[in-house]
Amino acid sequence: MQEYFPILLFAAVGTFIAMVMLAIPMLVNPLRKTGTKLSTYECGFEEFDSPRKPFDVRFYLVAILFIVFDLEVAFLFPWAMALQDIPWYGFFSMMLFLIILTVGFVYEWKKGALEWE
Repeated sequence: MQEYFPILLFAAVGTFIAMVMLAIPMLVNPLRKTGTKLSTYECGFEEFDSPRKPFDVRFYLVAILFIVFDLEVAFLFPWAMALQDIPWYGFFSMMLFLIILTVGFVYEWKKGALEWE
């Protein structure tokens, strides 16, 4: 039982510290409900319509395009670090990947997916 005492002591001290850290803000600054604190906040402006109104698809399109191209660029970092150790086909396969990525970017640019009205 003595070998478990440090673990129990650590858990008890950790729980005590967590409870104290949760209680101090409530004692120092009690909750005051004001109009500003209770107002709806979304993107820095008040809501216009009902929350059940669907979002414009451009929000999702821009988000998806950002994620796709951001993740694709993340593949370049490990490749650049291992560039000296990989053979020529590794270099040319990454160039093919970048060409396909560039063609996709030019396609979405020409289709107007990046334009915002």
